[in-house]
Amino acid sequence: MSLWSIAFSFFLLMDSIGNLPVYISLLKEIDPRRQKLIILRELLIALIVIVFFYFLGSVFLDILGIQQASVNIAGGIILFMVAIRMVFPSSKEHNSDKPKEEPFIVPLAIPLVAGPAILAAVMIYSHEDANRTMVLSAIGIAWFATTLILFCAARITKLLGHRGVAACERLMGLILTLMSVDMFLRGVTTCFIRSAV
Repeated sequence: MSLWSIAFSFFLLMDSIGNLPVYISLLKEIDPRRQKLIILRELLIALIVIVFFYFLGSVFLDILGIQQASVNIAGGIILFMVAIRMVFPSSKEHNSDKPKEEPFIVPLAIPLVAGPAILAAVMIYSHEDANRTMVLSAIGIAWFATTLILFCAARITKLLGHRGVAACERLMGLILTLMSVDMFLRGVTTCFIRSAV
């Protein structure tokens, strides 16, 4: 896979478009300047967690003796479930009570940006023979794009409207569905090849 295809898949998994309503809801009572600082802080925490899982993912999988094909199949299933939620969102999904205090780490950093899907994906790449510099660059590109979108959350929502944001999230969910199926099929194909040898 190319740098941009990996970066795009990471960007979809960070789900910046889908997280727009949540960020706006949780930060709407906070001063706009403070909002940007909070968003930057939470996204930096998310980036640290993602990179941490990338470097430790391969070691963790080797300790458990998990094969690459198994990781691809499991990752494909997880991504598919995330994609289905993006295409068919629950009406209750974003209707959480507003916290009384300023949000810290949870839920803005984890699990909204550094969620199970992106962590599973970076662990898969850590176990593969992918170019480490390319994967880290892809994480950086996806993170930067996510940061830009969440920085402009209020403007984007005002411009597109809630229906426009929902339509974008469904479109990204459809693309992620295709990627998850491809990942699953690669894992199954690897299993068949190994069993045939």
